[in-house]
Amino acid sequence: MREDRDAGDQDEGTDREIAPEDELRANAYALLAVLLRREPDMGTLRQLAALASDETDMGQALGALAEAARAADPEAVTEEFETLFIGVGESEIRPYGSYYLTGFMYEKPLAAVRAAMADLGIARAEGVAEPEDHIAALCETMCALITGALGRPVGLAAQRAFFDAHIAPWAGRLFQDLETAESAAFYRRVGTIGRLFMRIEAQSFEMAA
Repeated sequence: MREDRDAGDQDEGTDREIAPEDELRANAYALLAVLLRREPDMGTLRQLAALASDETDMGQALGALAEAARAADPEAVTEEFETLFIGVGESEIRPYGSYYLTGFMYEKPLAAVRAAMADLGIARAEGVAEPEDHIAALCETMCALITGALGRPVGLAAQRAFFDAHIAPWAGRLFQDLETAESAAFYRRVGTIGRLFMRIEAQSFEMAA
């Protein structure tokens, strides 16, 4: 993902400090984007191993991911990632909006995502082969909307519009599938975090309406 938009192109009234709760949201999107874009290397696994847990469902899920990272064999995690998301001929999980919404790749949902990203000044970076409706690209976009990586943070209304249109209709099912995928071990924890976070985001947007 490449961001081309200047700060001056953002909506009026969105020049603000990021609230602590929004920083947590951005961090969750960034975590999912990193883990779903490519397999974690040893440095990433070390960072994951330091994640803190608490008594909430999300805290417990983060704790489980930290435990899995501490026990992980990087080569085994790489093999798992390739089996789940790349595959030979066909992967077990296809993390694309078009696939989940239509059963096929490169369909209308992808065109809609591309149009929305173009409006935001986002273009696919050179060398990135994955289409823009890949869940990692969508999480990166949400993170950028929250943090102001596009120039300045945008308001909740714009965040919710992107989430409702391009993530909410299918991402929960993707993460549920990842939780139960036959080849998933380390990534089963990622599925749980994603499922819980999608639910939290949807509920938070509803409460803020």
